[in-house]
Amino acid sequence: MEFTSSNLTFVIVTFKSRKVIYDCLNSLPKDFNKLIIENSSDKELKKELEQNYDKTEVVLSKNIGMGAGNNLGIIKSNTQYVYVLNPDVVLKNDTLININNSISKLDNFAILSPLSDNPLYPNYRSNSAEILKDDGKSINNVEEIDGYSMIINKDCFDDNFFFDEKFFMYLENVDLCLRAKKNGGKLYIVTNSKIHHLGAKAVDDNFSEEVELSRNWHWMWSKFYFNKKHRGILVSLLLGLTSLLGNFIKYSICLLTFNKKKNIYKMRMSGTINALFGKQSWYRPKIN
Repeated sequence: MEFTSSNLTFVIVTFKSRKVIYDCLNSLPKDFNKLIIENSSDKELKKELEQNYDKTEVVLSKNIGMGAGNNLGIIKSNTQYVYVLNPDVVLKNDTLININNSISKLDNFAILSPLSDNPLYPNYRSNSAEILKDDGKSINNVEEIDGYSMIINKDCFDDNFFFDEKFFMYLENVDLCLRAKKNGGKLYIVTNSKIHHLGAKAVDDNFSEEVELSRNWHWMWSKFYFNKKHRGILVSLLLGLTSLLGNFIKYSICLLTFNKKKNIYKMRMSGTINALFGKQSWYRPKIN
């Protein structure tokens, strides 16, 4: 097995990502196709990127979220494999070379990724504590892979059902990994191949306050929906109500002490309440 320009497409979802997308694209191999789903409908960015980068197509979209944006790119791609990448991720010069060297004898997989170069924030979850030890293995089977870097084998997913689009933000990657494993798919981290992730920098810092509010709303909504889907209604209700009470107490303290963090806890409560009542993940950051 080997990834080539004829069987692998890069898919990147952007939203107010002008500051980071250039470094990301500059790190990708020029002869591979890139599909960018531009969720802030920036026509000028589309023009700039398509003019300056070969084999790059920018699809303008409304803000449909990470999962739905990734799905749009995955389905639109004409290759068996897609590399779903956040715009604040940069590949090393030898990232793809080391992946190909490591997977040459790999028969099949559902999802795999190179390793984050920051050991304090690994981009995987594994039941084994030995994964980063120098044991001669460059491919390690893991339980979960972070959504900012995922090479997906489309053949392992039935009916083009990839990311659950009910998630707008958070836990859609965990859901995808769980479903892949239930269908017998394998998840791998290639430990001798590295990427650099800026972390929470995919959106321009000018919109950081509003984006932070949105993240907190969706984190709580997504946790409830995920628990309901995979652990049942009773567990999701117990955890959701406990979380709601905790955030109400924190909100009240911040309100009494004039702490600006009250808005964070207000958004967390709103996200949980909307999930409890079965509402969709409707909240969108108020960005022009």
